[in-house]
Amino acid sequence: MSSTGDIQALIDMMARLPGLGPRSARRAVLHMIRKRALLLTPLADQMHRVAASVRECATCGNLGSTDRCDICLSEKRANGELCVVEDVADLWAMERSGVFRGRYHVLGGTLSALDAIGPEELRIPRLLDRIAPEGITEVILALNATVDGQTTAHYIADQLEGRVMLTSLAQGVPIGGELDYLDDGTITAALRARKQL
Repeated sequence: MSSTGDIQALIDMMARLPGLGPRSARRAVLHMIRKRALLLTPLADQMHRVAASVRECATCGNLGSTDRCDICLSEKRANGELCVVEDVADLWAMERSGVFRGRYHVLGGTLSALDAIGPEELRIPRLLDRIAPEGITEVILALNATVDGQTTAHYIADQLEGRVMLTSLAQGVPIGGELDYLDDGTITAALRARKQL
């Protein structure tokens, strides 16, 4: 390997991250190397700690350092409302708004016939199993307004019909939009104006 092989390998790995291409990754790596003591070494240490300690909440699918996340452990949030989201980034976006005070369920993706992703590949069976034991009275389908997101929402609605009140996010979420990219005000308006399916 050349003398810059390790640096290039790091650049290649960084370029795989969402939002970073080869040029952005190269700039980021070079900046971290220049600020090695301030950025590179602490970042490497923190990444090592996260890799060793992060785990998925056994109940909802959120990420944390314990088997059950703080949201699932909080009795204050056991109010019968369950917000279903596509991934952890969407859960965190909802939490940033500070409006929703119930619990969550992270599906881990959306149904997609093209990618051979069915209900069993997602956390849909676990969602259905949570309804009665947790006293869920309302399921809020906060899925991205994409074709796969809406297909998934309709599938879940069919599975839960007659068991709970079903609502979805309303105004403010554009077609083709993703929750992680929305501002807090838009998420707040959409959550408050949810409608029954």
